[in-house]
Amino acid sequence: MAHIEPMDQPTRGFPPSPANPGDARLASPQWVEGRFRNKVPAPPTVSRENRTTLWDFFFNKPKDTVPHGTIPVQAITRADLDAAPNHSLWRLGHSTVLMKLGGAFFLTDPVFSKRASPVQWFGPRRFHAPPISIEDLPPIRAVILSHDHYDHLDKAAIRKLAPKVQDFITPLGVGQRLIRWGVPAAKVHEFDWWQETSVDGVRLACTPAQHFSGRSLRDGNSTLWCSWVIAHGDTRIFFSGDGGYFDGFRDIGLRHGPFDLSLMEDGAYNAAWPYVHMAPEQSVQAHVDLDAKVMLPIHNGTFDLSMHAWFDPFERVTMLAGERGVRLATPRIGQRIDIGDPPPAESWWRGVDPA
Repeated sequence: MAHIEPMDQPTRGFPPSPANPGDARLASPQWVEGRFRNKVPAPPTVSRENRTTLWDFFFNKPKDTVPHGTIPVQAITRADLDAAPNHSLWRLGHSTVLMKLGGAFFLTDPVFSKRASPVQWFGPRRFHAPPISIEDLPPIRAVILSHDHYDHLDKAAIRKLAPKVQDFITPLGVGQRLIRWGVPAAKVHEFDWWQETSVDGVRLACTPAQHFSGRSLRDGNSTLWCSWVIAHGDTRIFFSGDGGYFDGFRDIGLRHGPFDLSLMEDGAYNAAWPYVHMAPEQSVQAHVDLDAKVMLPIHNGTFDLSMHAWFDPFERVTMLAGERGVRLATPRIGQRIDIGDPPPAESWWRGVDPA
């Protein structure tokens, strides 16, 4: 297992691979009776409310959950990436973010397929193409994964990325999926909550989240979910992955903050899902709990995954950030920003025909 130290004393290298895939999970405090669990159990009403919401999702869908206009996408070339300064960041869509740290590239939750689904003929379809193809990406030092849901873990993308990725950094169990998909085991490194490592001077800490996992009806919570702290020099970034609001944000802020930037989930929420997804009000509060300087909302603008209007996450978080004095960054898909000093928020979504 990885040695755990404070972020100002980063560990070196990766934990050794277990003798069998189950070893690391069995040692985790989060592994109970054959499944991973959150710190706080889910309310008993969650299953009933979810059934009603799923019915509405498939049969009573509002028209404005999908944009009818064109989402503005700024195309990225390999030359753009090579020429960009350190501490550059590009949002590629949903929760897929590319960062240049220490001259190397780090990629979060890469999803490049047309649908966030187990099949490409059915399921949530992308609103826009990625601003760069996998083929045109430079070598990736590490892919950082938060959990195994289809809108965060794209099997086809992982297989295409594998030859140009040096390391895959995952929560417990997710790495074993990658190995079964053909990723060399030597490239895969799994972590439990509060474990951390250093990758060529970039420090990565696996931090808690309140969510769930699974890619079929039979494998629920068989893999762990997490958020990530990503640090290079004096620059600290928080990547939320997915999750409901919980007191863990304050704990992460106390242990690893303050942060220059929070890449914060803000989208695909529903009144029936507060345990596993945050509403914009909670996303802003989580950002405040972390003691972060700038909030960049993610998990929106790419897939239709709930009942709210596609632009609602942007509008609500903009209003709330203004009310609370939170500095917001809302780059267009593919737009380069400086992690330490992003440009003022731009309401680009208002120029897209909503229906």
